[in-house]
Amino acid sequence: MQKLSCVLLVDDDPITNFLNQRLLDELGLAEKLLVALNGKEAIALIEENCASSSPADCPALVLLDVNMPVMNGFDFLDAYEQLEAAQQHPSVIIMLTTSLHPRDVQRVEALNIAGFLNKPLTKEKVEGILQAHFSQQLPH
Repeated sequence: MQKLSCVLLVDDDPITNFLNQRLLDELGLAEKLLVALNGKEAIALIEENCASSSPADCPALVLLDVNMPVMNGFDFLDAYEQLEAAQQHPSVIIMLTTSLHPRDVQRVEALNIAGFLNKPLTKEKVEGILQAHFSQQLPH
């Protein structure tokens, strides 16, 4: 499997970030793993990492929590769409949530994102993301 250049985890829960980081590290998923505690930090990381001329520094995959303080997942997506095209790179954005409230599900389905998954992130869910969006599989 070819590693993704960069993955960005965005979640306000440090334990969730730690567990997701461990999972992705164990799977050998990415060359570089960035972590943000809210949407505002995530936008800053994207601006900082995508400022270089190398698109490899931009996140290929963004795993985004919905409910966060400071800037939630929906507000992040609004801010993300305001970024320059080069900073948006061809990023695959997957929203992760514990909320399966019909209103939230309906709102997420209307967004311009690659997918919506219920937490927790698992090896099987990561494998599904890789197959669907990167035509790759995890080594067994």
